[in-house]
Amino acid sequence: MDLGINGKTAIVCGASKGLGRACAEALALEGVSVTICARTEEAISAAAREIEGLSGQTVTAVACDIATEAGRAAVLATCPDPDILVNNAGGPPPGDFRDWDRDDWVKALDANMLAAIFMIKSTLDGMVERGFGRIVNITSGAVKAPIGILGLSNGARAGLTGFVAGIARDKRTAGSNVTINNLLPGAFATDRLIGMFDEAARARRVAAIPAQRFGIPAEFGQLCAYLCSAQAGYITGQNVLIDGGAYPGTL
Repeated sequence: MDLGINGKTAIVCGASKGLGRACAEALALEGVSVTICARTEEAISAAAREIEGLSGQTVTAVACDIATEAGRAAVLATCPDPDILVNNAGGPPPGDFRDWDRDDWVKALDANMLAAIFMIKSTLDGMVERGFGRIVNITSGAVKAPIGILGLSNGARAGLTGFVAGIARDKRTAGSNVTINNLLPGAFATDRLIGMFDEAARARRVAAIPAQRFGIPAEFGQLCAYLCSAQAGYITGQNVLIDGGAYPGTL
């Protein structure tokens, strides 16, 4: 299916690897000119070259920390008027909330809540004026089913989810063909997940997933590309869970 976004421009954050990289690749394969960012210059430049080779599209790499004002300014200087914005940042470390101080919480909020909000603030009105925009925030399945040791992530991402629920339903935004949605990944075979668990723990995690496997990043990227498509203009303010059936609830 032609997603109708050939020739559009996009910013994809946290795109040197994992789910962000998969989203950037899926968009580029649909003919989107993509600007990608991550903190490590070598890694983000390599990702840009590889995605360009696969897609034939222009991919611009920006090495920066999207959780900082300077990092956001660098990305927006390169792509000031994106049609598509994919917000993504690595999650904070697991642990016991008793061990976290104010600095730990502020760092988590900067990366997993405020960075996305400020990127939306910088790009939303331009999308509204042009009559097209797609914003996708990569959050976590833990927004629906919190994981105890991921309290920093649970709190920051839930805050972003509440914020998006309000602005996505603004009539000026939704009525201008601008959508804002959240993608909630479950367990995907990324470096972060592999690094968190030993082999026995990974086996137990897989056994608890109805699909009996971890997700493949490309699957996630393709769902992101669909939410950014011309056909997805009637989907907004939603939390789309992609977890192999792991979430046990009805809603």
